Amino acid sequence: MTDLAVTEGCLVTLQFVLQLGDGTLVDRSDESEPLTLMVGRGNLAAGLERCLIGLHAGDKRHFEVAASDAYGPRLAENVRILPRSHFPAEMALEPGTVIGFTLPTGEEVPGRIMATEDADVAVDFSHPLAGHDLVFDVEIMSVEPPPVGPGHASG
Repeated sequence: MTDLAVTEGCLVTLQFVLQLGDGTLVDRSDESEPLTLMVGRGNLAAGLERCLIGLHAGDKRHFEVAASDAYGPRLAENVRILPRSHFPAEMALEPGTVIGFTLPTGEEVPGRIMATEDADVAVDFSHPLAGHDLVFDVEIMSVEPPPVGPGHASG
């Protein structure tokens, strides 16, 4: 077994815990099923993936990632005012509730209810973690070289 460092394109298997800066748990890997991802393919925010570069199997690290390096700031232009009639009448639209919206392309995106008025609902389509500093704890289980073969450049 070689002692490969994490680089873009490699396959990394890791255990992780992701929290907001205030300690609120966002996500974690299951101990029996660590996460495997190809670095540089957008499985994690670029700022989180950069934390992995240079690590080796067996490394454990704690990273504090500023919002600007993770999912960026919340942007006012991502807030849309939608008519209340676009939502099921029985749906409770409480501020902070995250709802899945289907785009015309079929892609589903999350929107967070910001406020409701008589006939309108303000929905923020920023990434749910935008505007939050993150704490990222990782343990690298294995590092495999980038795949080589049809559709992959060798190097």
